[in-house]
Amino acid sequence: MPQQLINVAETSAQGTLQKMALEATAPVSYTLRLGTERIALNPYLDRVIHLNFTGRILCVNCGRKTNKSFSQGYCYPCFKKLAQCDTCIMRPEICHFAQGTCREPEWGERHCFQPHVVYLANSSGLKVGITKPSQLPTRWLDQGAIQALPIFEVDSRQQSGMVEALLREKISDRTQWQRMLKGQNAPVDLLAERDDLLRYFEPGLAQLREQFGAQSIREIRDQDVLELDYPVLAYPTKVVSLNFDKQSRVGGRLMGMKGQYLIFDSGVINLRKFGGYEVMFEAA
Repeated sequence: MPQQLINVAETSAQGTLQKMALEATAPVSYTLRLGTERIALNPYLDRVIHLNFTGRILCVNCGRKTNKSFSQGYCYPCFKKLAQCDTCIMRPEICHFAQGTCREPEWGERHCFQPHVVYLANSSGLKVGITKPSQLPTRWLDQGAIQALPIFEVDSRQQSGMVEALLREKISDRTQWQRMLKGQNAPVDLLAERDDLLRYFEPGLAQLREQFGAQSIREIRDQDVLELDYPVLAYPTKVVSLNFDKQSRVGGRLMGMKGQYLIFDSGVINLRKFGGYEVMFEAA
């Protein structure tokens, strides 16, 4: 079915939630995705909007109705059988493809045995992360990063996970979402941080190159730091989390968007957590 973009004059739409589509404009442009309908959210800043959960949850993979969502939108059978829901997706350094136990070997070959990027970002402070080159800058926007810098390109997802695990000895791979939503993180000199990390971990990186090949882990030196700005009128001083599993209607005055969160005067909600939930959008 064709996608429909709802303009600011419209007051309602309904469909199953997907993670918001983001564009690295200044500020970042947000689009709410409900099934085939698309709602540009930036024009709704400072307006009262509500999202009403109908009680139906549809698996984002197979479409079947489910009473509970797993791993941001999957029914339990899909959660257990899909390679993209396996624990090695969150911890790629423990990839078990070579042991012949990958849930979907063809999927693994297409998605995991491709170049990946290791990056530094400033979301709630300095962090390290990994992603495919095709997912940049979306990955940084999803995390609410205000700065980002790719530092390595590697040949596979497992290798990126091993580099990330090495750097994790010194910096975090997680975002403190409450701090990110308060807008408290100060700018970081990512170029200086990169150079410090390369010096500190030179022996460990040399060991990984010896294991995988001299050119398997390549430093990226020709990229500038990307600065990102989010459409936020006011950050909350106290973060109150809203949850469709506890309340079917959430909303209020829309104060901003950052990462995959909507910021209301009543609290914040992580829409990515509720993939597959059928929701009605209403604007006053």
